[in-house]
Amino acid sequence: MSQRVQIGGLQVAENLYNFINQEALPGTGVDQNSFWQHFDAIVHDLAPRNRALLEKREQIQAQIDAWHLEHKVSHWT
Repeated sequence: MSQRVQIGGLQVAENLYNFINQEALPGTGVDQNSFWQHFDAIVHDLAPRNRALLEKREQIQAQIDAWHLEHKVSHWT
């Protein structure tokens, strides 16, 4: 498992943290602290919607699974 970096209210994979700071941000004019502060805010703002969408996905997957169980076809007939 990769190491994590605590930045604001987030735990970010160290590889991602280093990539953003060392590869993605240089030359953009975006300050590292500003980036992580705004990214943290966006992630926390969207988290409830993401949870709701994941729950909906689970419900749909359960319906698909149930349909397949009800319409099971034997490959040996």
